[in-house]
Parts: sequence; C-alpha cells; structure tokens
Amino acid sequence: MVSLLLSSMADNVSPSKQFYWLVSVFSGIIMCTIVYKLTGIISVLCFKGYRKLSNEKKLEWNNRGFSTFHAFIASTASLYLLLLSDLFSEDYHDELIINRTSSLSETVLGISIGYFLSDLAMILWLYPALGGLEYVLHHGLSMFSIFLALVSGKAQIYILMVLFTEITTPFVNLRWYLDVAGLKSSNIYICNGVALFLGWLVARILLFIYFFVHMAIYFDQVKEIFPLGFYSLLVVPPMLAIMNVFWFWKIAKGLIRTLSKTRHSR
Repeated sequence: MVSLLLSSMADNVSPSKQFYWLVSVFSGIIMCTIVYKLTGIISVLCFKGYRKLSNEKKLEWNNRGFSTFHAFIASTASLYLLLLSDLFSEDYHDELIINRTSSLSETVLGISIGYFLSDLAMILWLYPALGGLEYVLHHGLSMFSIFLALVSGKAQIYILMVLFTEITTPFVNLRWYLDVAGLKSSNIYICNGVALFLGWLVARILLFIYFFVHMAIYFDQVKEIFPLGFYSLLVVPPMLAIMNVFWFWKIAKGLIRTLSKTRHSR
C-alpha cells in the first residue's frame, strides 16, 4: 500500500526532478564519505592521541566528524529557510504553507537522507557500538518523514523545524571527543555541558512545543495532506519528542553530576 502510494506520487514528478533528488541524496552520502576520511587525516595531524585509539574508537571518532558537519549544514539551511527567506512568510505567498517547497529545501532534504542512510549503515554495521535501538528508530523515523516530504512536496516546513534540532549535535559530539581525549574534568567540558543542556532545551524541547502549537493553528491545512503524510505527522513527531525528553533527562542528570563533582573538588 505504502509503495503504491509513493510510486503514484513519484509518477506525477518529472524525470529531471527525480534525478535531482537522487543527486541530492548521493551528494549527502559522498559528503559523509569525504568528511569521514578528512576527519581521520586531520585528527592524525592535530590530536596525538588519535593514533592510540582502538579501531572502534577511530571509526566512531570519524563518524562523529561527518555527523557534526551535516548538523551545521542542516541547521543553518533550515534556519535560513524558516526565518530569513520568504518561503514560509504569510506576506509573500498565497499558497498553503504546507505545500510550499523550493530547490534549496529539496536539496537540504535530499542531503539529509544521504546522511541518515550513511549513519544508519554504520550504526547497523557496528551495532550497538555507535548506538542502540533508539538510534535505529530515530534514524528510521527521520528518513521516512524526510522522504515523504521530499517526494510529496508536503509539510516541508515541519521537516525543516525538526532538522534544525540537529544544531545540538555538535555539542553532543564535542562532549564525546573531550571524554575520549581525557578532558572530562576540564572547564571546556563543563561549559560544553551547560551549552548542550541549554541548546537541547531550546531546540529539542521548546521548539517541539512550538511545532505542535503551529500544527494546531494550521490544522485545517494539515488535514489537506494525503492520508499517509497526515497520520505520519500525528505519530512521528510525538515519538521523536518523547525520545528528546528522555535524552534531555539524561543530559540534565549528567550535568548535575558533573557540576556536583566540580563543586566538591574545590
């Protein structure tokens, strides 16, 4: 049923557009491959301890390199499309907000699919070293939602909101890098922990609240989306929100534990 629906949507799109989507996805995969290799090369030159890491740690180290790179691209482009461009502005478009799309938004979605495919492949290959079932679920839901928005051209505003939450990823990765480098007790580790807590609160808790409020305000438009897309919007974002709250609870506990140790050590 799902495959038939996606096939019918794709049939209504020109071959050139479909080719453009494929190029965007493969660009994301190639980007991840290049950054993965560059991370290893740069790390050898800039971090002496890199050579001493086990092969598994080196794989994760490089993996987090392209994870960080994608986060910068996705969050920056999403911020531009949502706030700085006129794509979703009420003053410049008569088209329904859920139907608005652009070449840039489609490129960002395609690249992000390529990233999630690359990262999921590594997670499954090294499972569970790079992440457990929750990461597989997160990536699977993310790819499914992004793919639906890309192929249908619907609800891209909501997908871009979720992609903006990737802005917290560099803080997560820096926390891991500092831990592996033996700098868990350093001031930069503590500052990064505070930044991660605040960033997560704003981008993955408060933004999701705004997400649901926005959906409620424009629910008459949301109902116009095809059934699979409509029910996906009702199911997938709440699941991601629950995972974000769970991870936020763990981040908060870790920050409190770190600050307590720092206070007692003085």
